[in-house]
Amino acid sequence: MRAFLVIAVLLLAACGREPASDAPPAAVRQQVEEAIRALDALRAGLARTITAGETIDAATFNRVCRPVGQQARQLAETNGWIVQQLAVKYRNPAHRPDSQAAALFARFEADPSLDSLWVRATWNGTPGWRYLRRITVRPQCLACHGPRDRRPAFIVQNYPDDRAYDFRPGDLRGLYSVFVPDSLLQTSF
Repeated sequence: MRAFLVIAVLLLAACGREPASDAPPAAVRQQVEEAIRALDALRAGLARTITAGETIDAATFNRVCRPVGQQARQLAETNGWIVQQLAVKYRNPAHRPDSQAAALFARFEADPSLDSLWVRATWNGTPGWRYLRRITVRPQCLACHGPRDRRPAFIVQNYPDDRAYDFRPGDLRGLYSVFVPDSLLQTSF
């Protein structure tokens, strides 16, 4: 009888708790995933504007790559998220992945079918959710991210420690990373 009472108390206590979840609320998932899908579509659309034989220079960067970074910053400011573009083979050291992202990057590299995932994370002591989505190299990206010896002069000059070359179409170029603090989940959704 005593064992029955202990089990009953434990079951009742467990019923009062929220079940552990492997993803944030559906509204958050949808908002973040749609925003990053749109960001990636912007990247792809702008990359398609690079034409064969075009001289690739700083103006090309300003037309094709900069708007993606600006849109990522706008998403962060508007929503209170931390939005990053991360890469192991980075051009800008600010895009170097933290230890969690580096470990997850390895998962994306090992599994080409892995497009995105959500994980629990802590950012500067703040708990929350992190969404990561694959950035895939498109043929037009090779104008700047192809063979090392064919990089445009403005890249060689402005990024002396550049690592973002020798890619092929379809390669994993990087990851979009979005951190959503738990405090936003409690007040916004």
